[in-house]
Amino acid sequence: MVDAADFLVEIGTEELPPKALVKLANALAEGIVKGLTDAKLGSGECHVYASPRRLAVHIESLSTRQQDSKIQKRGPAVAAAFDSDGNPSKAASGFAKSVGAEVADLERLSTDKGEWLVCNIEQKGADTAELLPGIVAASVSALPIPKRMRWGDHDVDFVRPAHWLIMLLGEDIVPVNLLGLDAGRHTRGHRFHSNGTISIASPGDYRSALRDQGMVIADFNERRDIIAKGVAKTATEIGGNAVVDQGLLDEVTALVEWPVPVAGNFDEKYLELPSEVLITTMKANQKYFPLFDDTGKLLPRFITISNIDSENIETVRTGNEVVIRPRLADAMFFWQQDRKKALVDHAQTLKNVVFQTKLGSVFEKTERTGVLAEKIGAMIGADAAHTKRAAQLSKCDLMTEMVGEFPSVQGIMGEYYANLEGEPAPVAHALSEQYLPRYADDDLAASTVGQSLAIADRLDTLVGIFGIGQKPTGVKDPFALRRLSLGVLRTMIECELDLDLQQLLNLAATGLSDKIDADKTSAEVFDFMLERLRAYYSAQGIGAQIFDAVSAVRPTSPLDFDRRIKAVQAFSQLPEAQSLAAANKRTNNILKKNAAATGATIDAALFDGKIESDLHEAVAASKLTVEPLFAAGNYTEALQALAQLREPVDKYFDEVMVMAEDKQVRENRLAVLSEMRGLFSHVADLSVLQA
Repeated sequence: MVDAADFLVEIGTEELPPKALVKLANALAEGIVKGLTDAKLGSGECHVYASPRRLAVHIESLSTRQQDSKIQKRGPAVAAAFDSDGNPSKAASGFAKSVGAEVADLERLSTDKGEWLVCNIEQKGADTAELLPGIVAASVSALPIPKRMRWGDHDVDFVRPAHWLIMLLGEDIVPVNLLGLDAGRHTRGHRFHSNGTISIASPGDYRSALRDQGMVIADFNERRDIIAKGVAKTATEIGGNAVVDQGLLDEVTALVEWPVPVAGNFDEKYLELPSEVLITTMKANQKYFPLFDDTGKLLPRFITISNIDSENIETVRTGNEVVIRPRLADAMFFWQQDRKKALVDHAQTLKNVVFQTKLGSVFEKTERTGVLAEKIGAMIGADAAHTKRAAQLSKCDLMTEMVGEFPSVQGIMGEYYANLEGEPAPVAHALSEQYLPRYADDDLAASTVGQSLAIADRLDTLVGIFGIGQKPTGVKDPFALRRLSLGVLRTMIECELDLDLQQLLNLAATGLSDKIDADKTSAEVFDFMLERLRAYYSAQGIGAQIFDAVSAVRPTSPLDFDRRIKAVQAFSQLPEAQSLAAANKRTNNILKKNAAATGATIDAALFDGKIESDLHEAVAASKLTVEPLFAAGNYTEALQALAQLREPVDKYFDEVMVMAEDKQVRENRLAVLSEMRGLFSHVADLSVLQA
């Protein structure tokens, strides 16, 4: 029986990049677990630890050695292994020598292809301690570190300088040199609260030793939970509500090892600023959690997470209040300066801002977007004057001092300034809505003016960037074209805008025809966006077969595409689905080989018996029922009605020979099948659904 012991590896470093911390820790653990699995080493639960100064993995009950195994090596065929006198050939002798055995000791294996010499070798399992250095080193070298660094006079590199290394199997140190460090059992606690090193007797002691002796909470999730609860508790104590941004919570968790919530204040006069600016300053620059009253109004208070448990908490509070003050003062200055100039006066300045070298300035892009937005607006009922004005002002706030300092409030500031200048409310609101959605699951533009602008701006970018040959490759997508595509598709589908995507791409390409190959590019972008739809539906649990069935008929309206997807999804759950899918597949295969005959007129006089006439009558009756449903886009009800064709279709294929010898009869039967297929193909290619 193979013994087991806990395993621990810890890499101690300078402060790690907070946004990459969890990814690095998980990748280290995954690499080690994979290495252990590949080495056929059994293990128990894996614990991942990550803090600003350490990455660690603790694996319970790791086998201390590999199990012994038997390996069978096959040599030459018996026929070639001995001469006519039964003496071993060179092939047999060579094989025996290679496996360290005598020819007489080799065994024979009989197979369908003959008899072979074989040697069964007992292979002893290696000690886990001998395998661990290579497994851990491989995992470390494979970490997703985009930019490695070197330090001192070392030849090794890592995400940050490494200063200590623990590698324990049970109570024993695993001897290894990694990242220029010899493994030991000593870790270091909190940079300010802990002096000297901490000895780890065994892996199971790691978490408690760091907490009790080093004032370090090594478990990321535990630390995160402590911070979330601490923020909520502190907020309640000072009469506010904290809306905890999960991204900020993760980042703060990655910045501290011993979290202590501290409340602070700022001058109420800064509440004159747009709340988005204040929140951005607190969250992005200072990593503070903003506070709100019961009505959702921002309070002049915040909560910060200190990495030290200070005896003089007032000093910590004052320090944080002092740090945020100049940032808020700068924001107030920008707010006041920006309001001295009308938003529209920034339009001409956009001529000096390059959107993309081959695609011209931001001003040119704005003009193209405006033309396209007006056309889209006319299709969805947006006010033409409002759409034109919103397009004219759409990028003007990019030239303001506030957006220059806080790029994330682009559009938002445009709406504030437009409202202050008396622009119509739909125009002002569209300036912020044009950027929606900013990320997955974000809100969508709700107004028709905002929707027109949001779609037009994205399509111009997509067509332009594709047109100059800079489409996404692999994981690289510097212009975020995948996100832009999804934004357009979500807006059209979820806002129920029945727009023809191919038509809009053609219009966008026409606006760029002096810079790109318009026809080629619009077709290429359409295919790209169709694949983004695949990802969109996959995230909703829609199977690939459902998507492929609809994609096969290439609907050009995303909203229409969505209706078909839902219809086919519902149809696939019906008991008739598989039978009709098989019939459609069989029909497609027949008609592919006889395309010339599918346009023939159906002649009832050529039917041979009731089964043929029954199918023809059923198809004709179904056609009367479903054509109005197709026209109304009610695909779900139409497919449910077509499901009634299962019985006559099944009987037809069971009893009727489609490819009859008589040409007229054959072509008549092909015409019936063509008419039936035409009904189903109004929605999708159901043959794809066959299991």
